[in-house]
Amino acid sequence: MTAEPTTRNRVDRRRARTRNALLAAATALLAEGRTAVSIQEITDAADVGFGSFYNHFSSKDELFEEAVRAVLNTYGVLRDGVVAAYEDPAEVFAVSFRMTGRMQRDFPEGVRVILHSGTSILVRDEGLAPRARRDIAAAQQAGRFDPMDVEMAMMAAGGALLGLLQLLDRTPGADAGELTDQVTSRVLRMFGMSKEAAERLATNPLPRDLPKPLA
Repeated sequence: MTAEPTTRNRVDRRRARTRNALLAAATALLAEGRTAVSIQEITDAADVGFGSFYNHFSSKDELFEEAVRAVLNTYGVLRDGVVAAYEDPAEVFAVSFRMTGRMQRDFPEGVRVILHSGTSILVRDEGLAPRARRDIAAAQQAGRFDPMDVEMAMMAAGGALLGLLQLLDRTPGADAGELTDQVTSRVLRMFGMSKEAAERLATNPLPRDLPKPLA
């Protein structure tokens, strides 16, 4: 009576391994900016059979889209866990920004996926953009940020963040924490905070052990 469920579970695990291998291969290719590849190249990189590709994805574009979504969702889970301890929406924004810059060192492949996605990442419904939009709106409502168009503010902050991540990617020897905190302070001042208040939020102690994505 237990043979059928056991067999089904084994098949499900095998399918999950294949799907995860395809997503890992797609993530690595996206991080390298290589999207003009064949499905055969993808399955070779994933070390799975060519025919198994279509058991999981209908096209290469669908696979790459799912890989980007997975990176953003990983970021979202990690970020939400960190900022849950903060109540001030301006500090939530600052901690999120500071965490994201530092993540370049711990999650370089994922950050490169974000960079190769370009500014389109700022209009997606997952990851950085919706959280930044929500934090900025909450900080404005609390009187912590000056009133301004939330979408414009989010795009300005997002542009600064992408520039920071690109700089850190190109300069592996740079102090990611120091540079990230400097940019965070500048963005907070752009939102209307005083120099003293911005620098305080940009240098307050972060959680001792920021979470790291699973390899």
